[in-house]
Amino acid sequence: MTVRHLSTAVEARIDRAARRLLDAGHQPRRPLRLAVTEFLVFGAKQAWACTFGALVLATMVVVHLTVPPAARNDVLTVSAAAIQVGMLVAGLETVRELRVVLVFHLVGTVMEVFKTHVGSWQYGDDGWLVVAGVPLFSGFMYGAVGSYTVRVVRLFDLRFDRWPRQWLLVVVAAGIYANFFGHHFLWDARSVLLALVVALFARTTVHVRVHRATVRMPVLVAMVLVALFIWLAENVATWAGAWTYPDQTDGWQPVAPTKVVAWLLLMVISVALVAWLYPQVRSAPAARHRPGLEARPTAAPSAALRRSAGSRRPRGAHADHPHSVQLSGPSGSLPLAANPQPSATKRP
Repeated sequence: MTVRHLSTAVEARIDRAARRLLDAGHQPRRPLRLAVTEFLVFGAKQAWACTFGALVLATMVVVHLTVPPAARNDVLTVSAAAIQVGMLVAGLETVRELRVVLVFHLVGTVMEVFKTHVGSWQYGDDGWLVVAGVPLFSGFMYGAVGSYTVRVVRLFDLRFDRWPRQWLLVVVAAGIYANFFGHHFLWDARSVLLALVVALFARTTVHVRVHRATVRMPVLVAMVLVALFIWLAENVATWAGAWTYPDQTDGWQPVAPTKVVAWLLLMVISVALVAWLYPQVRSAPAARHRPGLEARPTAAPSAALRRSAGSRRPRGAHADHPHSVQLSGPSGSLPLAANPQPSATKRP
């Protein structure tokens, strides 16, 4: 099997350190210890995937508390750009991931220009780094969603069962994006689009590799959880004065919970963009394996097996999972501190 490398040298070092730490000692593998380890690794990976968004959100809070209102928009724009460049230079993000962020930035900025002009929300009028009256930092917030989406695919080695047909996903995502504009002039099709999303992903499940265990959950549940966390971040951002909804002009109040639906629909657009930018890899059918074996390290292959594997390699990134779909991460990278199988980490 072809060796797959981590995306950045920084992540490679973190991966090696995490393996030494998590697998240190010779204590018995008690169920409680295993569960706690998997939970902590899951939280660490989620935090790592949220790096860009978390730094931008923290910057909003700091700027709100320390910078005069007249300069806040420009300071936020410069800070967000500096964070992006810093992550790239420091090896925390790849050039290919940066391209994804820029696509999200463009798509989000177009919608921001329209939404602010029809009064859905508003920004401060101060600043020089604006386009059509919208501060440029607004696009970085959509870029943060794109950054999280593409990084979480890589870090958790996500695989999907019963992935919908790509053209159907594109049609629904395009309808959602068009409705963000059209519902101001025509009938709001949000409820119909939400029903289509449920029908599209009703049978789709995602396999999430944490450290040694792989868990499975419905994709709809995963997208709802992400939408909920974006809504919580939106509350912090509006409190920090990054933008204001009409019902917040007389004083800050929590963002309406119904916005979770809007963020869920945005997640569908995000998934469609990532699926388009990162081609799907279908696994070849193979014999079924007993549940749980993927969470255990396997023995090193024999020399004869290695020679035979070199002449006939299995197709797909996960040949042991029939009829599954994997969204390829950047450069075919391995997830952070995961996938302990020698077949994925050593040359045959």
